[in-house]
Amino acid sequence: MPAFRFGSASNPQPEFRNAKILDRYIIKKFLATFFFVVLIFSMIAVIIDFSQNVEEFIDEKLGPWQVSKEYYFNFIVFINGLLWPLFAMISVIFFTSRMAYDSEIISILNAGVSFRRLVRPYLVAGGLLAMTHLVLNHFIIPVSNKTRLDFFHSYIHKESDKGNTRDVHMFIDPTTKVYVRDYFKQDSFARNFRLERLDGNRLLSYIEADEARWNGKTKQWKLSNYEIHTFDGIKERIVVGGKSKLDTVFQLKPDDFVRYDDTRERIPSTRLAKFIAEEQRRGVGNTKGYEIELYRRTADPVTIIIVTLIGLAVASRKIRGGMGLHLALGIVLGAVFVFVAKFSITFATNEALPAWLGVWIPNMFFGCVALWLMRRAQM
Repeated sequence: MPAFRFGSASNPQPEFRNAKILDRYIIKKFLATFFFVVLIFSMIAVIIDFSQNVEEFIDEKLGPWQVSKEYYFNFIVFINGLLWPLFAMISVIFFTSRMAYDSEIISILNAGVSFRRLVRPYLVAGGLLAMTHLVLNHFIIPVSNKTRLDFFHSYIHKESDKGNTRDVHMFIDPTTKVYVRDYFKQDSFARNFRLERLDGNRLLSYIEADEARWNGKTKQWKLSNYEIHTFDGIKERIVVGGKSKLDTVFQLKPDDFVRYDDTRERIPSTRLAKFIAEEQRRGVGNTKGYEIELYRRTADPVTIIIVTLIGLAVASRKIRGGMGLHLALGIVLGAVFVFVAKFSITFATNEALPAWLGVWIPNMFFGCVALWLMRRAQM
């Protein structure tokens, strides 16, 4: 541990130089410990997941390179994006507790460094991780998740979709509404199909068909036994297709009938807001899950800053229990954070709270906890 001696007001240069050494020392320990924790937990997560899915890999005759490239590389990206705040808290508590146990924190404070000044390198390192996490959450992880989830639904969990298959009402644009009585995912086939053209509340025309089948080559729907009804005031004109078939184009694809529970995880933030607006316009259903995901991608990086302050406040004092007690306190606080987060998100999902508030309540609460602990740590 380098010695930190601060100069007088008439000789500020040594103080500045030593302060920079202190900053580099703490930032280096923070980041080194953090990425060590990331490595350890990533290995554990991969081992556990592999033990659960290895039989599926064997049954599907998947090679090691395909499994590693398409699934586990992206799985590591996903699990780290999810747990970075927890890793940050463990890292801060671990190396700060070790510094306190070795009397380094006392030496730094005795050298004239205030506790407030000591916080600066922690915030710099935590801010660097938070900014990295922010970019990953909004842009990199969703793209990575698409590859991982496509692999997952193709080979591991093949029947995990949760879609609209019965009595589907859907707006595909402000003037066009679709109704389908039954939809069959395996064949991209709809029964009792109806397409309505509207002008406000006035019905302009509609098409009814016994069947609508998707043609993947032409990207069109082929209607069977159809009727076209067109209205001009009180006059109605009817065209009966009989046994003939009609190819028609409109903004509806088979994927619009099928939704995986994790669909929101694979959409980059640049498109997620537009996707939410589109789903609301179509009247597909509750979009709170997508809104929560969008706000969570910003809230989680802020959590890293908050848990960094909590970890510093908890671990900076040398106590009889040592590192073990510090880690236990950190785990308890992390468990409480998860409980509060789940509680508030449940309320948001059930429309009791706005989506943004449900996501940010844990950060608001633990931000206050962090400030209170920081004040006590300076006493």
